[in-house]
Amino acid sequence: MSEKIARSPVRPVQAAVVAGWEVTGRRSAAGLTLTDLTPLAKAAVRARFDGGMAQVLGVPFGRAARDSAGALVIGSGPGEWLVLAPAGEGRALRHRLEEISAQAAGQELVTVLDLTHGRALMRLTGTSAAATLAKMCGIDLAGPRTGDGAAFRSSVARLVTDVVRDDQESPCGPVPSYLLHCERSYGQYLFDALLDAGAEFGIDIDGFRPPGI
Repeated sequence: MSEKIARSPVRPVQAAVVAGWEVTGRRSAAGLTLTDLTPLAKAAVRARFDGGMAQVLGVPFGRAARDSAGALVIGSGPGEWLVLAPAGEGRALRHRLEEISAQAAGQELVTVLDLTHGRALMRLTGTSAAATLAKMCGIDLAGPRTGDGAAFRSSVARLVTDVVRDDQESPCGPVPSYLLHCERSYGQYLFDALLDAGAEFGIDIDGFRPPGI
């Protein structure tokens, strides 16, 4: 029996299979790149904004930071978190969060939901990333509240989107980078809208590279 392959809503370019997902296999050295990160493990956590689970996660609403296991924890709303981990670790991520909840939350109601296959995720990286997003989003991306580690929910190309500033390291220093997270059914639309907005800056599609976060 052939191995099952998971597929993103975003069409791959030069398709390759990584961690059980069909992904874009090409590599780009362009100054502005867009990468489909849908294969990353994604978990949604809901709990009291001031409860035990919130204290353990340690990331307030509107911020993002990596935990001791290397997962990216995003305060996506009051009492809501999105946690990202490497591709293929969805089940392990959910179990780890459930164990943390059992130990830290006590009688507090905590829900953990695996969103890996239900949401689309992409990364826009480059010095022109903010200028590209500014064409589709009304948030002031040059302001002090939208620096590295900022997280917010806004309209991007008229689509409700979670946006996370997560700069990437390079030999020349940090490079501006944004994660964009939306409903799976709108993944291709948002990806195409970003490509269109970034065309004047020479945007190119870059392939998924594990671990991806």
